[in-house]
Formats: sequence, C-alpha cells, structure tokens
Amino acid sequence: MSSARAATIALALALLIAAMCLSPAEAAVRSYFIAADEVVWNYAPGGQDQISGGRVPPLPPSALGWRFRKVIYRAYTDASFTTLASRPASDAYQGLLGPTMRAVVGDTIAVRFKNNSRLPAGIAVAGLSASPSGAVAPGANHTYTWHVTASAGPGAMDGTSVAWRYHCPVDENRDENTGMIGTVIVTRRGSAKADGSPSDVDREVPVLFTEMNESQSRLVDANIADPAINPRHLGHRAPNFVDDNAFFAIDGYSYGTMPMVTVREGERTRWYVIVTRSGFDAHVPHWHGETLLQNGMRTDAFQVQVDEIAVADMVPDNPGIWLFHCHIHGHLAAGMEARFKVVP
Repeated sequence: MSSARAATIALALALLIAAMCLSPAEAAVRSYFIAADEVVWNYAPGGQDQISGGRVPPLPPSALGWRFRKVIYRAYTDASFTTLASRPASDAYQGLLGPTMRAVVGDTIAVRFKNNSRLPAGIAVAGLSASPSGAVAPGANHTYTWHVTASAGPGAMDGTSVAWRYHCPVDENRDENTGMIGTVIVTRRGSAKADGSPSDVDREVPVLFTEMNESQSRLVDANIADPAINPRHLGHRAPNFVDDNAFFAIDGYSYGTMPMVTVREGERTRWYVIVTRSGFDAHVPHWHGETLLQNGMRTDAFQVQVDEIAVADMVPDNPGIWLFHCHIHGHLAAGMEARFKVVP
C-alpha cells in the first residue's frame, strides 16, 4: 500500500471516529491537508518602499539581508502532498500566514499534517486540545483532530466569530520567529454559513502584526551558513546581531510591500488582528479613511496586546487606497505599514 493511500485511510478513520461522537444534525468534520514547508522569504520584495515611493531604507550593519529561510504552513489538495492548494488572489496579502482553518462550535477539525522541513514541527491550536498532540519528525506525517467546544467559541460579549492562533508546539517563541503561525476562526452555532464562516459577514481579513526576529529563528544557523542569505558571512557575534535582524512586518511584509487588501464599499468586513508573544509585540493597528466597531466602540485604531487577537468590523464607505499601519512610532518607522483598497 502506498504511503499516500495509507495516509488517506488514516485520515478517513479519524474523521469517522470524530463523526461518531457528534450529532450529525449539529456538527461537521472539517478536514485540511497542511504541511510545514521550508521557503526563502523576502520581507521587502522588489526593494521599493510602496508608501514613500523611494527605495527601502538601508539595513543596519549586522543584518544578514532581507531574505531568510523560513518554515511556513501551506495547504495541499490531498494526503499525497504533491500539489499545493491554490490561494485566491484576493488572499495574496496573507503572506507568511498559514491557511485559515475554520469551524462552528461543535465541529471537529481534522488535519493531515506533513513535515517537509528539516526541523521537528507540528501544529497546536491555542484554545483547543488535539488528540493526539505533539511534534512530528522531519519527513513524517501525522493526523491531528480538535473538537471545537463552546469554550473555544464566541462568548456573550463577542460577535458571531472569534479567532485563535495555530503554531508549532516545539518552542513557541522561536517557532513563530521561524514562521510557523496561522489562524483558526470559530463561528457561533446558528450564525454560520455552510463553509463555517459567519453569516453576518461578507469578507474576513486575518492580519499578523509581529516583530519577526531572525536571530531567534530555529533556522538562524542555516541562514548564517548560506552565502545566498548571508553574503557578508556575518555571525552571532556581530555587534547588535539580535536587534539588527528584527523586522517589523504585517503578514511578513515591511514598508508597504504587502499585496493590498481589497474590499468593496458597503461590504461587511471582519478584521482579525493577530499579535504574537515577541517581547515588542504590542501594536496599535490604524486604518486611514475608514472606521470600525471594536468591542462595541467606534474607532479607527486600537491597541492589541502581546499574544492577543482582536476582532473588529468595518463597513467601508470611503473608496480609495488607504494607509494601514502600526501607530507606535518606532514600529511605523521600522516598516510596519501596508495599504488597503476600497473599491466602489
């Protein structure tokens, strides 16, 4: 029996067991094929500051460059892991973020996972417990299942959906700096479309605000050793190596290089602002040209603390191209800025 066929059978058995534990009238099993893939990531593709119109600022003396080897989560079409699932052009802005998983309270999420990287890796979801859990050796496969209980869904003061981070369970801070992070959206039962998305929302936009510190990546030694990444042959002992290899980015892009989020005038748009647990990761996302409702209050900016996800709803009414950035001056100056577009 081929390994792909065995993987498919294993996933089918997991889905069957999960389905037997659920009421068919109330719950679904939502399956995904996700791998940890090694890629070369560029924080400023093209080298052009899309906000100022000039070149991106020169890097500090001990920065290796703009490009780094990273491990990110990517979706595949089936358990053979031979064909990447297509990401819609409208979601190109998501960059480093892994594929969005979603569920309705009472559902089960089943993930067939393959570790294509050189590192032990896996998936854990904040707010949910997997069975079985744990990391996976390089080259190996594993099936995770999560039952989405009411405690993982929206509370009395939430809207119709909330979001959780998924990440690697090996060394969470270093794993996130390596690139392994994604989003799970959970919708209140009775308030969901067939695909699990909230019925009172037309468009969902998850965005990751983070300081990615490449000195804390689990691939830092591989990046140092690669002359294509580190042509000046810098090392850990270079002055200010830690600070000089930190990048303030939105979805892995700095200085406006993130592909623009495009929304339509009048489109009910829900933003999920994800912040990691890096020491400098408290941010103030600010949308120019539009306002949002966050925790029932009208605003165009709000603070998101370390290791938090904030949810805010926008109904755009001002067509144009608008700035979207962190309002903390040092973060903005370091390139934590992007653009979004409202079309009539």
